[in-house]
Amino acid sequence: MNSKTSFLGIDNVYDVTRVAVVAALYVVITMVLAPFSFAAVQVRLAEMFNILAIFNKRYVVAVTLGVAISNFLMSSLGLIDVVWGSLSTLFTLILLRFIIPHVKGFIPRLIVGDLWVTFSMFTIAAEIAFIGKTAFWPTFWLSWGTIAIGEFISLTIGAILLYIMNKRINLDKLLN
Repeated sequence: MNSKTSFLGIDNVYDVTRVAVVAALYVVITMVLAPFSFAAVQVRLAEMFNILAIFNKRYVVAVTLGVAISNFLMSSLGLIDVVWGSLSTLFTLILLRFIIPHVKGFIPRLIVGDLWVTFSMFTIAAEIAFIGKTAFWPTFWLSWGTIAIGEFISLTIGAILLYIMNKRINLDKLLN
């Protein structure tokens, strides 16, 4: 599924361009939809790009860069959100890359990607609970619930779009 030889899946200028385009799209979508991207029930539509990591490891880099830039430009939580949010994305997608080879079929991979990334939002909930000035556990559970709902919505939209696109074009070939 991933024929790239480099550690990051980036072997040439074409690969760098793919990373840059996905990262830029992530930032633009997050900025345009900022009221939803940073709300209490956070529906950051750009999170749908996380699903691309099931196709190639270069998208782990692309989405992580998109998160870092978006959080740097717009997060009210400051530098901690840039670092923690980016590291959370990086580790979540690296682990997804280890899980995906054990899942057979396009639709099951979309479902596993959707559920795994949604579940991983406990890391962002922990960040919010840690830096908040309220009781940790109630804040954690409430944050995880609301963030996970928004994440699930974003990822499901992305999975549906990829499914529809895959009916017309071979995404394995295009995205690899």
